[in-house]
Amino acid sequence: MRTFASALPALLAEVAAEHEETLSDLRCLVEMETPSTDLPSLHRCADHLHSWLDRQIGPLDRVDRIDHEVHGPTLVAEIRGDLPGRVLIVGHYDTVWPLGTLESIPFTVTDGIIRGPGVLDMKAGLVTGVHAVRLARRTGLALPTITFVLNGDEELGSRSSRPIIEREAAGAIAGFVLEPGVGWDLKTERKGVGVFTIGTTGIESHAGNDPKGGASAVVALSELILQVAQGTDLEAGTSVNVGIIRGGSARNVIAGTAEAEVDVRVTTRSEAERIHRLLTTLTASDPRVSVSVTGGWNRPPMQLTAGSHALVDRVQAVAALVRSELGLRSVGGGSDGNFLAALGLPVLDGLGASGNGPHARDEHVMESDIDDRIVLFAGILAEACAPKALTSDTDAPEPMTTTARETAAV
Repeated sequence: MRTFASALPALLAEVAAEHEETLSDLRCLVEMETPSTDLPSLHRCADHLHSWLDRQIGPLDRVDRIDHEVHGPTLVAEIRGDLPGRVLIVGHYDTVWPLGTLESIPFTVTDGIIRGPGVLDMKAGLVTGVHAVRLARRTGLALPTITFVLNGDEELGSRSSRPIIEREAAGAIAGFVLEPGVGWDLKTERKGVGVFTIGTTGIESHAGNDPKGGASAVVALSELILQVAQGTDLEAGTSVNVGIIRGGSARNVIAGTAEAEVDVRVTTRSEAERIHRLLTTLTASDPRVSVSVTGGWNRPPMQLTAGSHALVDRVQAVAALVRSELGLRSVGGGSDGNFLAALGLPVLDGLGASGNGPHARDEHVMESDIDDRIVLFAGILAEACAPKALTSDTDAPEPMTTTARETAAV
């Protein structure tokens, strides 16, 4: 059986020879605009991804396309391998950019910088993953069975695709997420994400004629926002951000309703439980105002477990052959890797392109890193996925649940 070290010269030569094809595939994906909320665009891209996968790494042994009512399709594609075990590769093809963004941010490759809407987050990651599998197979590396799950709703929280991702994770020996890195690095830990709406309901009245008869939902919400802000503990890795406030109906009416949208980031389950207690015990000082808290935990924290440590150690040996050992990052943003880690699966994230500016108009990819990342991922799939070395963590926490709770007026 050919080893990665012995195949490395051929891998490097092959990926260099295919560089222009790699960029062509990336251009095709970027110029196929895919806003998370535009179903026709997402359906067209899912069609393209199916044919592209079959052409690049096929014939596919299993294909399952799941169409959703309000989100883009989820595509599951599998190829059987020569090695025992099965690994899961997860990526998304939806972006935050509206249709027409290409007019102001076209796909360009200039001075080693690749730009375009969604090029970093995460269409270059999709190209990296698919080309890595193709490269490994063409150069004779033995691989485990590989299951791709490509979803079209990640930027909206993966609400439709999450059950499919978790279903496909069952029985896998490792999970790999094609989100971007920054340089020569991996993301091994991510914060958990909570999305909540705090609502207040008071009593409307005329602000001039009957100020005592009213109970202001806006004033009550202002009090609660100050309480919620106290939940931030940056030393513990917890941030609570009130990002949007709405309320009232007119300047001269005491507000009958108000609401605030809250984003919470936590590094541990215990911090999530603390914030949950804070949010679900909020009360207004005016007993005539009722308080509601809806929403919940969109993504649990992704922590570096014993199983992930073992995977990282094996990956570093591969990375050192390609270039050097990888930097390990802990980041505040969530991804679909959070779901995999919560199931006890060894997970590595940030295997896509190197670059910066996700969700920003200066979003870009470093052209010089694309080929090395393709070779790196090919080596990871071939060398770092021995089933005996990768076991799920039996002490993985129970998944955090999404809740909605009404707090009665006091």
